[in-house]
Amino acid sequence: MPLDDLPDWLPAWCLDHLGGEPVGVLFRLQQVSMVFGLRLADGRDVVVKARADDGRAVSCVAAQARLAERGFPCARPLTPVAGIGSLAVHAEEFRPGGEVLHGDSPDVAARYAEVFAWLMAELAGVTAAPPLPNPPWVRWDHADSGMWPAIDFLDNRDQSVVPAHVVAAAERARRRLLAANLPCVLGHADFEAQNIRWHRREVGTVHDWDSLAWQPEAALAGAASGAFASAGPPTLAPIESSEAFLATYQDVRGRLFTAVEQEIAWAASVWMATYNAREQALFGAPQLSGDALRTQAAERLRRANA
Repeated sequence: MPLDDLPDWLPAWCLDHLGGEPVGVLFRLQQVSMVFGLRLADGRDVVVKARADDGRAVSCVAAQARLAERGFPCARPLTPVAGIGSLAVHAEEFRPGGEVLHGDSPDVAARYAEVFAWLMAELAGVTAAPPLPNPPWVRWDHADSGMWPAIDFLDNRDQSVVPAHVVAAAERARRRLLAANLPCVLGHADFEAQNIRWHRREVGTVHDWDSLAWQPEAALAGAASGAFASAGPPTLAPIESSEAFLATYQDVRGRLFTAVEQEIAWAASVWMATYNAREQALFGAPQLSGDALRTQAAERLRRANA
């Protein structure tokens, strides 16, 4: 990407906050956030992230900074969050390298669960304001009028293309999640293979700290147990692999979930998959999540007592 294609505000922001202007572009990504990998004039490589300022960024970056200080494998923030128009912007260190761990077997699930348990244990020691509103794929507790949190770019599409079995599963999972009365904790809500890099058998870097959430621990673990294998478009892991993930998570954390927590974990795995399945249907993408739900939803919802 040529330097001339960078947003107009970015070079001056780098100079003000990092002490140097960009002289090269390492990469650019855009999903929920805009992410720029930049080489500065003094030779440093940095990552600058910008997202719509919905009030979450300060808490997310503060928690990420504390985890980096405690030695957890994540990028260390280099700046606090700064407002640029409607954007919340910060910079962090560049941590290249590593590989995605592919697969959705119970053995792979257990490896991911060990990392997630470590992550959640570290976050338990972090004091930060809840990063609300939660990311929409775990925002089953929204106060909007419909089944899903209100998002214009999804709501403005033809909802009739969303399969009926996806809507029905979402309704049952959400009803069970809302009936729970569990305390909320800080946790990573987008724990997917594509957001994690490994060096052989050791985790190298966990990315996407914009996706921290404030939900019950069991719900966050349950969402991760279904999503961990997503190395590209979101899918849903096999039931036996989610089971292995949850068992390993509890073992590493040193406590067993209560019966209610077990149910909430399974319900959360369904809700996140229905959110992804709806989006895939609305955009005409391959129905990875929807197809998995077609074969798995009944058993997952049974385990959720939904």
